Amino acid sequence: MSIRVLLADDHPAVLEKVAELLQSTCEVVGSVVDGRSLLEAAARQQPDVIILDISMPVMNGIEAAGHLTREQSRAKIVFLTVHDDPDFVKAVLATGASGYVLKSRMATDLVLAIREALAGNRFISRSQAGKQSRARF
Repeated sequence: MSIRVLLADDHPAVLEKVAELLQSTCEVVGSVVDGRSLLEAAARQQPDVIILDISMPVMNGIEAAGHLTREQSRAKIVFLTVHDDPDFVKAVLATGASGYVLKSRMATDLVLAIREALAGNRFISRSQAGKQSRARF
């Protein structure tokens, strides 16, 4: 069974790169460029995993993830972001997200983060600043 993934990022080049990276392991069921569109697409597509950015227009990723959690979405949430800051990690984990992947580590960490999320674990990319280590917990 293919893993159904929905992508959300306000940069089309990032959406394209992520879709290309995941093409051999996942089925990308849609991509959107803002948080409000993400909520609508998630309800329509019922993905297994949602990969989203923090900084998006209309509604940011943290707000969108909070809505999804409150609506009891079954999708696992994995953030893909440039923000390398422990405060952002804490904020996204507080929404119920399962993963936090730095865009600079996308090629090595994203598929692993998806697998960990589906296994019921959390995954956090190793910080470029060395503040936190890659972890499952």
